[in-house]
Amino acid sequence: MKKFTHIFILPVALFLGVTTAAYGQRVYSGQVTVENLTGIKENNTLSVYMDIVLDALKIGSDEMLTLTPVLTANKGTQSRALPPAVVNGGRRQKMVERARVLNGDPVFAETPRTVLKRNNNTRQTINYSAAVPLESWMSDASLKLVKNATGCAECDKGSGEQLLTDRVLREPYMPTYKLTYIVPEVEPVKARSDRHTATFNYVVGKHDLVRNYKNNAVEFDRADRVINEVKGNKDLNITEFTVSGYASPEGNHNSNRALSDRRANSFADYLSNAHGISRSRFKVTGYGEDWDGLKQAVEKSALADRDEILGIINNVANPDSRDAELKKLSKGQTYRTLLENYYPPLRRTDYTIAYNVRAFSVKEAKEVIRTNPKLLSLNEMYLVTQTYPENSKEFKEVFDIATRLYPNEPIAILNSAAADIEGGNHQAAIDRLNKIENDPRSWNNLGVAYARMNNPTKAKEYFEKAAARGDADAKANLEELIKTTKD
Repeated sequence: MKKFTHIFILPVALFLGVTTAAYGQRVYSGQVTVENLTGIKENNTLSVYMDIVLDALKIGSDEMLTLTPVLTANKGTQSRALPPAVVNGGRRQKMVERARVLNGDPVFAETPRTVLKRNNNTRQTINYSAAVPLESWMSDASLKLVKNATGCAECDKGSGEQLLTDRVLREPYMPTYKLTYIVPEVEPVKARSDRHTATFNYVVGKHDLVRNYKNNAVEFDRADRVINEVKGNKDLNITEFTVSGYASPEGNHNSNRALSDRRANSFADYLSNAHGISRSRFKVTGYGEDWDGLKQAVEKSALADRDEILGIINNVANPDSRDAELKKLSKGQTYRTLLENYYPPLRRTDYTIAYNVRAFSVKEAKEVIRTNPKLLSLNEMYLVTQTYPENSKEFKEVFDIATRLYPNEPIAILNSAAADIEGGNHQAAIDRLNKIENDPRSWNNLGVAYARMNNPTKAKEYFEKAAARGDADAKANLEELIKTTKD
């Protein structure tokens, strides 16, 4: 079963010189190079691969050059010789082959990985590989190539060694990616508004509001509570009340418009008198029959005549004529159902309270974010996040609140996605950022998310796009990504 693989590649040639013997230095110095050195740790085995290039090597016909890779602990005394590679001159190669045939015994003390006859002045490369059982010290071990040269009578003609790498196994490069956070602009005036609906009952054809009539007391209490909460909040300054009246479609269209206007004004009068609000602050409009509201309700319904009702609403231009057509459906049963279940909610009064909110200090904002976050600007929320560690629960929660309150604001989406990436929620970040993918400010964070999900192709695509537009963080991230692909 595979565990984890570390790969280290040296792209440059390493030149092997003899360091201890004058003869070796004179004959072989710089004549052997090593390329494409790779160390792989897989399961419980260490494998070493390299190309030993002999193109420049000139060896005597009676000579033998033994090249032995040796692992050595960087923090200890352990070492391990790997199987050697043997390069022979012409006559020496024949001697080795003859000895094998005649004796049938190994010619070498350590069985070599390869035995090669050197053809001087030709291109030759030994594709070397060896595997040994992995020991703990090998995770921090150097690799050197020990070279021993002998003549025709096994006479010593020099030896030396060359360091190939100070660490044959390298930990994978761990990139540091820079995320994009944008500081939202300060709102000069924090203008807010709350919309509410009151569904009062009226005597037919009347506009007078009577508290004790049917369920009106509940609606009055709810409206009073809303107004008192806003008026009692010293952080708010009420700027305007908007009251909109709507009627159900039965009856005369023009009469219903006038009736909805009178009922809306009745509610505005009540709010002004009961709560001491100047009547001049109110903007009152009667919109009459709410055919749009009826259409939306029918679209969501399972009424048997659903399509016929929608056809009448969409195709009969005169509102009063629509009533007559609706009454024909299912011998009047459909119209009775509309009167009883669908028309009452349409008779309503919507009211909107507009107000300005004072600015909060960071300390105050940390409290408001928990109790009434809609009073905060994006800038104030951002400043709150800066008081928490980037990988903390609170850090992410504030950005989540920002996107909930400002779902279509690109900066809120971008910052929240960055917080998702900080927390390891990379797919969630991508899902957020896809909503604003055409915004170049999102590209760097998309690149980081894909890089963290081990998708270097997509990461590179977004980093390059962002870097091309002058994003310095994306340029740095692209460089980090390239380093990981080199490991």
